[in-house]
Amino acid sequence: MSETVWPMKTREIQNHHFDSTVWNEFRFRDSDIIIATYGKSGTTWLQQIVSQLLFDGAEDIAIHDMSPWLDLRTPPADVKLAALEAQTHRRFVKTHLPVDALVYSPRAKYLYVGRDGRDVVWSLYNHHVNGNELFYQLINDSPGRIGPPLTRPRGSVRDYFCEWLERDGYPFWSFWDNVLSWWNIRELPNLLLLHYGRLKADLPGEIRRIAAFLDIAVDEARLPAIVEHCGFGYMKTNAERVAPRGGVHFEGGARTFINEGTNGRWRGVLRPDDSARYEAMAQRRLGPACAGWLASGHA
Repeated sequence: MSETVWPMKTREIQNHHFDSTVWNEFRFRDSDIIIATYGKSGTTWLQQIVSQLLFDGAEDIAIHDMSPWLDLRTPPADVKLAALEAQTHRRFVKTHLPVDALVYSPRAKYLYVGRDGRDVVWSLYNHHVNGNELFYQLINDSPGRIGPPLTRPRGSVRDYFCEWLERDGYPFWSFWDNVLSWWNIRELPNLLLLHYGRLKADLPGEIRRIAAFLDIAVDEARLPAIVEHCGFGYMKTNAERVAPRGGVHFEGGARTFINEGTNGRWRGVLRPDDSARYEAMAQRRLGPACAGWLASGHA
């Protein structure tokens, strides 16, 4: 049997959002859960699912208080690391980094969620255009920013999509690099690849699959409550506990952050040639197998 080859960190990513250097100081525990995505691919949804499994369907879980985005520049790294070190429950941490920009540990279990990039951009636009003055102030003015500031979108969602596509994830980071880096290690024993579309199609089944991967025994009597608490209706109603800092960074508050959770809103807005360019780029940047999985959820 061949020995497992574990990914190695080969670069740092630092910009208005990221500071990947924090992973160099993170001290892993054997039970840690790392939730990884490209932004707006189902990260908060998966954090809710994991919290519900860990805490047996409890209703008073403020997930963003206990499950930080580790590579976000705010709050400072030492604050986040100290808070995580003090936690006594099984820790679950989120990242939006590609594999080669974080420390990948054999001690942890990793969940990666993929989503069609067109759906990602529709959610990104909602997030970006509804950020309030506090959001932009924190992202741009916190000490240590490298590179240009983040500015509010001025055009339509289609304009936003076209610029994101042509400029490789602008104004955030490369979508293709992120997806491909996780796809390429999908055979590792401590990584479970998930897809937004499959979560939408069979939430109870996917919750069971996640629980089995994480070695969490599910109380069958509590499963209906867990599934209910992981639905978008429940999450929107309880958005203050789900959204970062209660949604204070967004116009309209937490319910703006927890948006519709639906796919396909780009249909009828993007032109046929827009989608054709996206699909051709997916094939070119990801290869046919990964592009097919990203589009359908089926490998």
